[in-house]
Amino acid sequence: MPRKLLNADKPRLWKADIAASVDQFNEWFMRFAPEAFRSTRVKTTEHVKTALLGTRDLRGIDAETLKANPSALPTLRMCTAPPLAVDRLMGLSGASKNLVGRMEKGKLAKKMEAADLYSELGRICRILGKLLDRDIFPWLDSHTEPTEPERDRASTIVADRLWTAVARDALESARKIQQLSVLSVYLDSRGYREVVNPSHTLYSKNESRTYTFFVCVPAALGKNALLPIDAVVQPIEPRMDGLPVLIRAESRGSFVEAMRRRTAHHQTARALRMTYGDDVPFVLMLGGYFGGDYLGTQAAEGIDWVWQHRMNDLDAVLR
Repeated sequence: MPRKLLNADKPRLWKADIAASVDQFNEWFMRFAPEAFRSTRVKTTEHVKTALLGTRDLRGIDAETLKANPSALPTLRMCTAPPLAVDRLMGLSGASKNLVGRMEKGKLAKKMEAADLYSELGRICRILGKLLDRDIFPWLDSHTEPTEPERDRASTIVADRLWTAVARDALESARKIQQLSVLSVYLDSRGYREVVNPSHTLYSKNESRTYTFFVCVPAALGKNALLPIDAVVQPIEPRMDGLPVLIRAESRGSFVEAMRRRTAHHQTARALRMTYGDDVPFVLMLGGYFGGDYLGTQAAEGIDWVWQHRMNDLDAVLR
């Protein structure tokens, strides 16, 4: 069935839409970001203190401690001089990407033999121990118990190293929620109804004029492959193929960041087409810094989008 394009085929409108999208993002950022950064910094400092206490103020960095507290790894990486990026830690320690990646999320690698786990944790601990920034942890050389002011000072310094990335994630999460609330208001105004329990099927079992947030859609990428979709919307008049409209909300705070993310959208679109056909209705909801180069690459890839500041465009594909 022929596709109805919303904005990918209208380059004459892009310049004005880019400016409107940037203005809208900046307005949101000025209202929300200061409080988000302050609250995130407080939480991050407390997390650092917890990690210090869990490792006996860095004097107990060993495999057993890391096994019991895998979520401490991001903090411990920031306790070294220089602070260690994830890739640098893996390169120096020889630890597997799977293990380090899971520990960054507060978990341990699944189905890993105990001997291998302890071996890799031991190598990580040796690197961390050798590179600890002793200028901000003076008790390590004096072999004394840290005073509370010393621990507070060290926690603040480490938190300053750690919180920028954490705050960025918090901002992205908040922005995603804000975008989906805008989408929800738009859909509700058209008489749509939210289905709270996610559906695990993509086809016409979803009733018309309903929508669901955060659905994992099956894809032909191997056994049990799933694609995360922010919103699945079944139009008022269901399509002949029964497919709902799939929406991915995207918001970026810089044009460079948007360009870095473009290939992820290409991969999602290709996987959906491979699974459900070339006419699968996949739409990006854009709000933020998305320049002409980004839009051009998406249009060339056959990806369409709706602007957050002009949600009415969605009417064309949801009627």
